[in-house]
Amino acid sequence: MHVIHPLKPIYNENSKILILGTMPSVISREKNFYYANPHNRFWPIIEYIFDVKLNTNEEKINFLLTNNIALWDTIKSCDIESSYDASIKNVKVNDINSLINKTKIKYIFCTGKKSYDIFNKYISTDVEVIYLPSPSSANATYSFAKLVSYYQKIKDVLMKNT
Repeated sequence: MHVIHPLKPIYNENSKILILGTMPSVISREKNFYYANPHNRFWPIIEYIFDVKLNTNEEKINFLLTNNIALWDTIKSCDIESSYDASIKNVKVNDINSLINKTKIKYIFCTGKKSYDIFNKYISTDVEVIYLPSPSSANATYSFAKLVSYYQKIKDVLMKNT
């Protein structure tokens, strides 16, 4: 199925880091928000690392902007079966550099191997790119605690660059 990315990036001019996934899952597209599948561990990881509780999409957006975090995806459109990154073909990428140029982004975190590989294949930038394991529940190789240990880098980078 050919899918066009339905969500706008979340950012402001003060954003210092950018977190990139691949393409919103079927559930995220239906709910019109990033990482909206209740089984995805992205938001619980962020809540744990930053010791916050984010109950609504508005609270999540405010948290990201207040903490200088931008959120988007590498892919603008692609062919994908359901929500399976492994099935992604015919990729067109988002204009990540135009977002970087509007912000203070110095680090990019790619959530998952597919996002990281697509970024490195199609996008060129001077910004440091850091791989993070996918927070998807399909990535059963990584426990919540192990994911937290990787995602802690987000907070570490923000604290170092305040």
